Amino acid sequence: MKCPYCGELESKVIDSRPTEDGEKIRRRRECLGCSKRFTTYEIVETVPLMVIKKDRSRQAFARQKLLGGMLRACEKRPVSYQMLETAVDNIEQTLLNSYEREVTSIHIGELAMAELKKIDEVAYVRFASVYRQFGDLNTFMDELKDMLSSRSQHAEK
Repeated sequence: MKCPYCGELESKVIDSRPTEDGEKIRRRRECLGCSKRFTTYEIVETVPLMVIKKDRSRQAFARQKLLGGMLRACEKRPVSYQMLETAVDNIEQTLLNSYEREVTSIHIGELAMAELKKIDEVAYVRFASVYRQFGDLNTFMDELKDMLSSRSQHAEK
C-alpha cells in the first residue's frame, strides 16, 4: 500500500478490525519509509450480476424487482415480509454462488417459483400464471395437476 505522506510502497499492518456495518475491514498501517501511520479500508469487490431478458437485452440484477414480483404473488396471503426476504436472499445467494455473471430471467423465475412453492402454494400458482403466461385454462389446469400429483407423491413417502 502506497504511503500517502512519502509515497513509499512498503508498509506494515498494525491493527485490523471490521467496521460497524461489517462490510469493510479497517486497517491501521505504518509506513516503513517515514514511520507515519495511516488508515486503509478493504472491501469485497463485487461484479454486477447481469440478467438476460427474454428479448435478449441485458440489465443489472434488481433484488427489489424480484421481491416486488413475489410480494404481488403473496398479496392477501399469510406470508410475512421476512419470509419473502429470506426467499430472495436464497435466490440471490444461489445466483452468486454459481459464479455466472450473466443469468437468464427464465432461470431467476424458476428459482422464484421453487421458493414460493415452499412458502405458499397459492402464491406459487399466482406467480407461475404470470411468469409462464398461461394462455388458456388447460395450461393452468395442467400446472395444478402437476402440483397435486407432486403433493400426493410426497404424502406417500
